Amino acid sequence: MSTKDYFDKDYYKVLGLSKDAKPADIKKAFRKIARDNHPDAHPGDKKAEQRFKEASEANDILSDPDKRREYDEARRLLGAGYRPSGPGGAGGFPGGGGFSSAGFGNLGDLFNQAGGSGNISDLLGGLLGNAARGRASARPSAPRARRGADVEGTVTLDFRRAVDGATVTVSMVGDQPCPACRGTGAKDASLPRVCPTCQGTGVNQRGGLMGVTEPCPECHGRGLLVDDPCPVCHGSGKSGGGKTMQVRIPAGVDDGQRIRIKGKGAPGENGGPAGDLYVTVNVTPHPVFGRKGNNLTIEVPVTYVEAALGTDIEVPTLGGTTVRLRVPAGTPSGRTFRVRGKGVAGPKGEPGDLLATIEVTVPPTLTQQAKDALLAYEAVAHELAPRADLLARASS
Repeated sequence: MSTKDYFDKDYYKVLGLSKDAKPADIKKAFRKIARDNHPDAHPGDKKAEQRFKEASEANDILSDPDKRREYDEARRLLGAGYRPSGPGGAGGFPGGGGFSSAGFGNLGDLFNQAGGSGNISDLLGGLLGNAARGRASARPSAPRARRGADVEGTVTLDFRRAVDGATVTVSMVGDQPCPACRGTGAKDASLPRVCPTCQGTGVNQRGGLMGVTEPCPECHGRGLLVDDPCPVCHGSGKSGGGKTMQVRIPAGVDDGQRIRIKGKGAPGENGGPAGDLYVTVNVTPHPVFGRKGNNLTIEVPVTYVEAALGTDIEVPTLGGTTVRLRVPAGTPSGRTFRVRGKGVAGPKGEPGDLLATIEVTVPPTLTQQAKDALLAYEAVAHELAPRADLLARASS
């Protein structure tokens, strides 16, 4: 991620969340956007593809506690006054000759005053380190090694393959120069024009005692404007990459789970390490089995007579075999029985259980003989009315 992302992109807004969103809310919001905008479901829809990539980038930051903490801290501190200024990315306050004119002896003093650790590399994970040191030294420095970007991919598995694990081909989503406009963002190989507001610098200065530099509102920091956007990339100059990779999905993966494959993302720069590949797994539902964590669930229909008198029944398992389950007399509908070890393997190999829920069925039609038998049963059973105190309890 570039330093500029900390100014231009509000990842909470991308996912439609507040800044105090819980991890579960982040996961739920990303999964909804991913399903609604996945490129496989909308072939050729560049807007859906762009929406998917933006949500993936936001989820990459906000779902990782360390990255989210750095992002929140960076936004807080940068909102207090610091911005990288000029094309070179050097940091400071305009009009004052760097940080010392603003009353700070060095960059560490600035972040100590702002409540930080005094170490910008620790604080921002090295993302803003070069910009902060731009004015601290007049000597040119060698380019820093930069870690490659993380790459997103998705795969859809049927229920059984998700439980057993599988090797699949993953289509990865990444930013590549648009082949139609060669990355300019302009139609028919025309050239974009220099932004008149920022004169091509990509930044805008606001005055005052603590003047700051921020991305130009007209060109959004690019320094260029496109009058006739490319119909393929819609002016972004980027196109989703079509790279694929064979990936081993571990046994027991759940719907919506995100798997990290280290070092399989974009290559690094200047000798830096490659980024990671994050694969989001979508699992199609099974017609019979459901899942709760490492436990499999199944609804088992029984007749009223079986539930009332008790019976032994055969219950299927996901592996194709059956288990014998004893249903005691007087079992009500909705009671769940546990069959040990017939669930999904956990992270350490320990299996979950099969949870069989009894569902008492009611015949849709009855013969006259069956009706007479039920009326005779009612006459001799003398059952208490099950709703005798229902109204009283409801009004209490």
